[in-house]
Amino acid sequence: MEAFIGIKKENIIQITDSLSKLLADEFILYTKTRNAHWNIEGNDFYNKHLFFEAQYNQLDEIMDSVAERIRTLGHYAPATLKSFLELTHLTEASRSHNDSLGFIKELLEDHESIIIFLRENIDHFASELKDYGTSDFITGLMETHEKMAWMLRSHLK
Repeated sequence: MEAFIGIKKENIIQITDSLSKLLADEFILYTKTRNAHWNIEGNDFYNKHLFFEAQYNQLDEIMDSVAERIRTLGHYAPATLKSFLELTHLTEASRSHNDSLGFIKELLEDHESIIIFLRENIDHFASELKDYGTSDFITGLMETHEKMAWMLRSHLK
């Protein structure tokens, strides 16, 4: 059933298309963070194993909220690996070493990429597409990713 919430149909399509790309990015980042959690090696194994677990749990909540926002706007959320790989801005990485420094740098780059994507859409959603709710929603997501990126960046000092 179509949502009649004061946003033009064509605007909702643009918004949900962008949110679908965001969901794909979140899923890829979640998977890469799970990979780091499962495959980390080195003398800091236990500490980083727990750290990556906390991060992927946050990402799991983010993915659910993005999918629910898409549904709130009356569209279906992408939910297949194929669709995520087609929609994502991120890349899957193949690693030769499973060290914390490599994982952290890679995950940090992905968080920063998502932060830029979110920042670029905050005003666009509010001003041009007249969806202040989604603009506010992604502002909160941006702040969460900024904090997660800070946590990762702090390991690199």
